[in-house]
Formats: sequence, C-alpha cells, structure tokens
Amino acid sequence: MSSKDTKVSYEEAVKELGDIVMKIESGTLPMEQALQMLEKAKALMTVCYKELDRAKGKLTEIKETINGIEEVNS
Repeated sequence: MSSKDTKVSYEEAVKELGDIVMKIESGTLPMEQALQMLEKAKALMTVCYKELDRAKGKLTEIKETINGIEEVNS
C-alpha cells in the first residue's frame, strides 16, 4: 500500500478487503498477483484495527463520562 492509501476509511478498507477475498477465492489469479493482494490485505487490516482501536477508546471515554455523571447524580 502506498502512503496515499493509508488515508482510506474503515468502510473503504472493509469493502476492499472483501473484494480481495473474492478475487483470491476465485482461484483465477496468478500466484504472484495473489501474493501482492495478500500484502495489500494485510495493510488494509492494519487500517481497520487502528480505526477499531480508536473507536474503542472513544466508547471507553463516553462510558467513563456517563458513569461519572451517574455518580454525581446519585
């Protein structure tokens, strides 16, 4: 993946991963092209994991805020 690809959104990365899986599962790709696609899939998965970690952090912050508000109001 080039540096311009690293700005792909989570949704775009998931869609592209699905496309890659379908192409590889078709069995029509030459071995070298399939390996290149697997490398791209690896980079896309990294994008997805990072975005999921970021979302998890935000959800944790929201939960802690809600818990704090509930304690104050108790």
